[in-house]
Amino acid sequence: MTTSGHGHDHGRQAAGRRWWHQVAHAVRPHSHDSTDRLDPALETSKRGMRALVWSFAALFVTAVAQLALVMVTGSVALLGDTIHNFADALTSVPIGIAFVLGRRAATRRYTYGLGRAEDLAGVIVVVIIAGSAALAAYEAIHRLAHPRPVQHLWVLALAGIVGFAGNELVARYRITVGRQIGSAALVADGLHARTDGFTSLAVVLGAAGVALGIPAADPVVGLLITVAILFVLRDAAKEVFRRLMDAVDPATVELAERSAAEVPGVRAAKDVRMRWIGHSLRAELAVRVDNSLTVDRAHELAHEVEHQLRQTVPRLTAAVVHIEPATGADIIHARAHR
Repeated sequence: MTTSGHGHDHGRQAAGRRWWHQVAHAVRPHSHDSTDRLDPALETSKRGMRALVWSFAALFVTAVAQLALVMVTGSVALLGDTIHNFADALTSVPIGIAFVLGRRAATRRYTYGLGRAEDLAGVIVVVIIAGSAALAAYEAIHRLAHPRPVQHLWVLALAGIVGFAGNELVARYRITVGRQIGSAALVADGLHARTDGFTSLAVVLGAAGVALGIPAADPVVGLLITVAILFVLRDAAKEVFRRLMDAVDPATVELAERSAAEVPGVRAAKDVRMRWIGHSLRAELAVRVDNSLTVDRAHELAHEVEHQLRQTVPRLTAAVVHIEPATGADIIHARAHR
C-alpha cells in the first residue's frame, strides 16, 4: 500500500480548519497541498525575496559608489572589486526569478512544480562568479603590462573599508536566510558577497603598497582578488553540484528514519529517500506494520507517519509513505528497543 498526504485528509479536518483551507485554495486554486504545508513554503519564498531585494539594493549602491571612485583613483584593484560587486548584485536576478517560479503550483507536465528552477539559478550564479574572476584577472594582467599611476590613495583605502563592511553585512544576511530556508542558491550568493568583502580589504592593502612606493602593488592585489574569487567559486560550485545531484545531509535522513519508527504501530522504517525541490524537502520511505491491520487503519497510520515527519524534519513539506507487512525480524527488533 502506498499513500501520501496530498489531498487525502480534507475529510477529517475540523470545521474551522476546513474553511481556512477553502480560503487558501481560492487564492491558489491549482494547488493540491494542504495549508499547513503551503504557508511555510510561501513564507520561505517571501523571506528569500526580501533577502534578495535588500541585498541587491545595498550592493548596487555600493558598486555605483565604487565605480565613481575608480574614475577618481584609477585603481585596477578597486575596479576588480567593483566588477565583483556588480556581478554579485546581478546574481540576485536569476535567484529572484527562481523564487517566483518556485511558488507556481504543480501541473500535469511539471508534477513537482518549478522549484528546481532554484538549482538552475545556482548554476547561473556560479557562471557569473567565474565571469567576474576572468574579468578581474584580465584587468590586473593588463595593468601589469601597461602601468598607470594610482591617485587619491586615502579615498581608495576608504572605499575598500566601506566595501568590506557592506559586503559582509549582505553576506551574513544571505547565508543566514539561505540556510534557514534551505536555498543552496542563496547560500552560494552569500558566499559570493563574503568574497567581495575580503577583496575590498585587499584594495586597502593595494593602496598601502602604492603609498609605500610599490606601484605594482595595485595590480598584484587585483590578481589576489581573482584568486579569492576562484576559492569562493569552488565552494559555490560544490554547493550547487550537490543540490543538482539530490544530495541530502545524512543526519537528516537518519532523523526521518527515527521519527517514522517512533510512530505507534510502526514496526520499522526503511528505504528512506529524500530530495530537494527548490528549498523544500520531499521524502519517500517504507514502513512495516502489523499485517493484521485493516486497509483503513494502515492508511491512517501512513498519514500519522507523514505528519510526524513534517513536524520533526526541518523544511520537509511532503512525504510518500509505503506500507508493508512486518516480518518476524521486525517484530523482534521492535520489542528489543522498547
